[in-house]
Order: sequence, then C-alpha cells, then structure tokens
Amino acid sequence: MVVADPSLSRDLQDASDTPDLLHSLNEKDSSVLSLAASDDYIFSGSQNQDISVWCKSSFRLKHTLRGHTGSVLCLEYAKDKDWLFSSSGDSTVRIWSVQTLSLLYVLEPYLDTGAGDLFSLAYAQHNQTLYIGCQNTSLQWFDFRQLPSPIFNSDRSSASSSNVSKHGRSNSSSSSAQVTTSVPGSGTSTPNPTAAARKVHKFFDSYPQYERKPADIFANNTPLPSQLSSASDDGCVRSLDALLPTPLGYLSIPGGNVIDSAHYGYVYCMALLEGPEPEKRVQLITGSGDETVKLWTIETSGVSNPVPQLTHTFTFAHGAVLSLIARGDTIFAGCQDGYVKVLDVETRACVRTIIVQEGIDVLSVSMIGSDLYTCSANGRIQRWSASFDCTASWQAHGGIILSSIITRASPHGNDNEPLLGLKGVTKAQSVHGWRLVTGGNDSHIKVWEVVLPKERGAQDPTLLDVRSKSVNETMTYALSKFIAIPSVSSVPSHREDCRQAAIWLRKCLGQLGAQASLLPTGEGTNPIVLGTFSGTSKGSQPKPRILFYGHYDVISAPTKGWDSDPFKLTGRNGYLYGRGATDDKGPIIAVACAAADLLARRALAVDLVFLIEGEEECGSAGFGATVRKHKKDIGRADAILLSNSTWIAEDTPCITHGLRGVVHCSIQISSNLPDLHSGVEGGGVSEPMLDMVRLLATLTGDDKRVQIPGFYDNVRPLSEDERQLYTRLAAITQRPAASLASRWREPSLTIHNIQISGPRSKASIFHTLRSRPAT
Repeated sequence: MVVADPSLSRDLQDASDTPDLLHSLNEKDSSVLSLAASDDYIFSGSQNQDISVWCKSSFRLKHTLRGHTGSVLCLEYAKDKDWLFSSSGDSTVRIWSVQTLSLLYVLEPYLDTGAGDLFSLAYAQHNQTLYIGCQNTSLQWFDFRQLPSPIFNSDRSSASSSNVSKHGRSNSSSSSAQVTTSVPGSGTSTPNPTAAARKVHKFFDSYPQYERKPADIFANNTPLPSQLSSASDDGCVRSLDALLPTPLGYLSIPGGNVIDSAHYGYVYCMALLEGPEPEKRVQLITGSGDETVKLWTIETSGVSNPVPQLTHTFTFAHGAVLSLIARGDTIFAGCQDGYVKVLDVETRACVRTIIVQEGIDVLSVSMIGSDLYTCSANGRIQRWSASFDCTASWQAHGGIILSSIITRASPHGNDNEPLLGLKGVTKAQSVHGWRLVTGGNDSHIKVWEVVLPKERGAQDPTLLDVRSKSVNETMTYALSKFIAIPSVSSVPSHREDCRQAAIWLRKCLGQLGAQASLLPTGEGTNPIVLGTFSGTSKGSQPKPRILFYGHYDVISAPTKGWDSDPFKLTGRNGYLYGRGATDDKGPIIAVACAAADLLARRALAVDLVFLIEGEEECGSAGFGATVRKHKKDIGRADAILLSNSTWIAEDTPCITHGLRGVVHCSIQISSNLPDLHSGVEGGGVSEPMLDMVRLLATLTGDDKRVQIPGFYDNVRPLSEDERQLYTRLAAITQRPAASLASRWREPSLTIHNIQISGPRSKASIFHTLRSRPAT
C-alpha cells in the first residue's frame, strides 16, 4: 500500500532562509493567549489575567496592565485613537490608553456575563466601532463616536468633569450607547469603588450548591480586590486596591447592537476587509466553531448605527475555524486538523486549501506581503508563498503556539545602542524591518526577524496571486503524486491502494478549490470521488453545469515494455510516462488544474462537477446504482465531458462530440453431452468450440464488412461536406480518409471473449461455450 502525501504544496525550504530569532520574552509561567503591537510596545495577554507591556526597542517589561478577572483572550490596537482593547473570560472588554498605559473604560456586553467568554475583537477605524465575537454565539458592537473623549492631566489620574458624570450604572437596551463614569480625583468618593463596580459572575461568584444561595460579589471563592495584597520592594505587604485601576467610565452595549446566533458555535476569530472605499463600506469576517466563515457588510457613511448584514457564508468540513486574516480580496482561514482555506471574496469561492500538517490545528495566522505564516498546535511555524509552496518551517515553541502578529520594528531609540541580548547587533541594524511575534503555552513570547517577499527575490508583495505557480507546474506536481499510488482495481492486493487514491484525489480537488466528498459503492468496491467547482455567477441566469467523468483506477503494468518505474512519473523527450498518465489520471488532473486556474482568475463561468470512479477497468461495479442513489448530491448536468479518448495527431488536440455507443450481445452453443477428455473422445464427437469459431468467422468478410443482414441499414450516407472534412483530417493525421470514417462514423463489430463451461484444462472438450461480440 502506498499513501501519498496529500499536500500539493511543494517543500521549497532553505535552511538559510529561516527567520532569525531576535529575542525571547518570558511570561511568568502563563500561556500567551493574545498579542498586539503599537509603534513602541508589544502587548501580551495571558492566562493569568494580566497584560504585559514590552518595550519594542529594548525588549524589557515596561508595565503590567491589571484589572481583568479572567484570561485575556484577545487584544486589538486602535491606531487612530492610540487605544488598546482587551477582551477576557470575565465577559468584559477593557479600553486602555497606549500613551499613558492607564485604564479608560470597561465595556460590558449585552446580557453581561451571559455573553460568556469574549473570544475575538475587530476595530473598524472608519466608523470607530468595535466588534466582539462571543461565546454565546452572538455578534455585538459598540460605536465610540458617541463617546466623549477623556482629557488627561499630567498625573494621568483625572479627567475633564465637563465630559463625564458621577458614577452610576444602566442596563438600558436602547440602541444608544450607555456611559456611566467614575472620576478619580474629582472630589467624589465612594467606598471601594472597584469592588462596587464589579458585576456578579454567575460562576465565579457562586456559592456551594448545598448553601442554596444566589451568586453575589461577596462569595468566598473569588477574592475581591480589597482582599488581594502585594509585597513591595521594602518587604511590606500592601493592599492592591491602590494598584488596580479605576476606569473613567463603564460602557454597556445596547440591545440594538447585538446579532443573536450569528453562528452556531463560538465566534473564535474576526477580521476586517476594507475595500477601495472604506469610508462607505467595510466587510467584517467572522470564523466559528460551526465550521463556517461569514462575511458581513457594514455601511459606514450616512448611517448612525449600521447593523452588519450577512452577505455570504463559507461552509467547510475541516472542523472549527480558529484564526483569520484578510488581504485584498482574499481571506485565509486557519482550521482544525491542519487546514487553511483560501477564500475569494468577489466570487464567494474557496480557491485553494493548504494542508499545513494533517491533524494539527492551525491556531494563528499572520501575513506580510504575500507570505503567509501559519502557527500550529505542535509549536511549528511554516511560511507559505503566494503559490502556496512551503518556503520555511521551524520549531518555534516547546508547546502550542496560541497567538501571533507581524509588526514593524520600533522606530525610536539610539541607533548605535547595542540591542539587548544580541551581541554585536545595534538597533540601527535591527529596527528598520519587520517582526513576527509569537506566543505559546510554554510561557514564552518569541520575536523573529522577517522580511518582505520582494526582499527575498519574490514577486511584488502587495499582490496576492493564487496563480503565481504556473498551471503546468501544479499539474505536473499533482500528477506525480497521483501516479505514485498503484490503484490497480483488478488486483485484490491493491484494494487499499485504490481507496487511498480516492482519498488523495478528494483532498487534491479540495485544495484546488472544489467541495469534494467520497460516495461509497458497496462492500468490496472502490468509492466514487465527487467534487464540485462553483463558477462565478453573472446576472440572474443559472450557470451551465458540466459533469466531468473519469476514473482513478488503472490496469496492472507488465514487467516488460517499461523503461522506467510505471508508478513514478518520468519525463522523456517531451512526454510524461507513468501508469495512468493518459488513462485516466492525467486528464483528471489536467481538467482540475484548469478549473482551479479559471476559478482563481474569476473566469470559471460554469459549475464543474467531477464524478470519478475507481472500478472502470473491471466493469464499473456499483457505479450505476451509486449515481442513482446520490443523484440529488450530484445535481443536474447540462452536458457531460470525459477525457478518455485520443487526439487525431501528436500535437493536434480535438474535441470528440459524439460516440458510436456500445451494444453487448452473447451467443451460446452447447450440446447434450458432458465435458469430455480430448485424448479419449477427440475426433469421435462434434466439438462446440469448433462450431463457435466457424460461426464467429462468418460475422465479417475479407473486406472487414460486417456480414450480419441489416447491420448498416440505419447508417446515414456520407455527405459531400463530410467527405471534404475527412479529406482535410486525413492530411493532418497522415491516415487514409476511409480509415478515419470507419473509426468515427461507421458501426463496427468486435469479439471480446469466449467463455468455457468448466475449468481451464488443456485436455478437455467443452460442450457449453459463450461468446460476447459487441457492436
């Protein structure tokens, strides 16, 4: 049994091209769940509820942002406001000033803790709106244009009293934002304001069940800020009340800013896709545990509180969507089990599937130019080119990689100052570039030096061209893997190879952009591969639907007659040799790659359905019954295309638009005697075999004309126009016109086999024979 590598991506790794590790940061025995970066800082959100602030230029810990009571699941930097958003398992979003590293607001979702963990954030600058993906499957948002801007003084602890009101709470479900504030330093004092501001959490603030008491903030299983303490440098223990920040205000998402059941699973990841006119419209992308990516359109001009409108749903079968990134009109979705889906926004099609490593979840994806970096649960990072080839792969962490970002190096600092931890390297040599920052459950943050693809000799990094690898390159590479599987359907020992060929082809079609599956044909027979490439819709007219038929099984290769391994694709003198290269693996891959190329160029104007069986070389067992059973899944067919015929010349392709068809019949001759021994009875009895041979010999004459009466009665006479066409074709093919006409337009008769009544014995006279001529 041969199991081929399912990935169509070539391994083009160069050890010298692996990114250099610039620095490693330690997160104090806590998983790094989220990352963000500003011009000066790297922010890391951890499982221990804190946000560490690292200086980009020195890689030293600058500050720690505290206040969350749950793991920090997502960080989002708003450059226009110089704000940092953090979402947590405590069902809150906190808004921090990046300039002062102080807490500005606490944003609570609609239904408070009922929203569950807040897994994902996306901030749209053009409408100053933050979008939140929730554990309760809802999509929520808050418009900060309705919020007064805080004004800080030099001690970072007071705000303009004209812009805020005294502390209060509101749970209004109206469509306008609710703002309640607490003003430090304004003369208003409240006992323990941090504790009073905290809402009851139905889980963390619950009592033991036997006490039968409702949850409240005084439950003993959750320490209040006033109960926390910290040892200072002088050894004294002080209350952390003074260390935990008090926000300027508490914000509540109104009920009108919620889409309930936006997905049928947790909303794990989000991204924004801003088109050519983002001031008018942006698109929000959400990924979920329900194996879908959804595309939402948001009007950003002339609408005070635009509601995201669902415009398309991409549905997969590769587990939860765990990570997202968007560039141009292309979305990259990292999924469970090691798949990355490449989605085209304009055509609403999946144009490619990258198999990173089967069975290993892709938890984070980042991008610079046309280079995609995938971070997986096995601690490995892989870099993929615009042609989806793996150009680098390395072990980055000792555990699961949970988060990643790409950011510019710090523009500040003394260029001649040595860089901490890098001997002989100055900031001038380090800061003018890009950094890939990754965080894992090994308590480490790694900073890698990455460069634009253009600087490594690749194409323009601003362009994402899914066709940058030529169709011929993709086709030849895929065919080499397909040929390597000895899917000989007539040999029982190759039955598992046939199944593996079907599995490989399903994955191949999926990677090229089709929705693919396997259809079982019954016990002991090979499955059918069903794959559909969905074309681009133009207008309201339904797209033509073309059914392509082929077969992935092959006949066995004789030991003689091959100058190379029949199950290794070999090129010689302009030809490709390998079992199945012509019949029928080569045509299958050629048509699939052509469909993928058209799909990537948004030029596939039809729905192309692949129906590929694995029993054609031994009678197509189970094919008809399976097609009838799954007729609804296959769908209608306006035309059927197959590539199992020949060209009219070596370098002149042709399209066969008609076939003569096949009619099977059988002739049986028998006597009333049992089978006899030729050494005893030979010459003394009439032998049915000889009678069968005489009869079959009379079916055709010396001129190869069929002698059966009426055989040619329904054949249309050759017209003058057809005669001229055959004359032209004869000049192209260097074959007689009469020979071409006999092959293409006239009926023929072929004797396929003669079957005997008993075991094959050289000494037997068989008295029952069956012959199978075919017309």
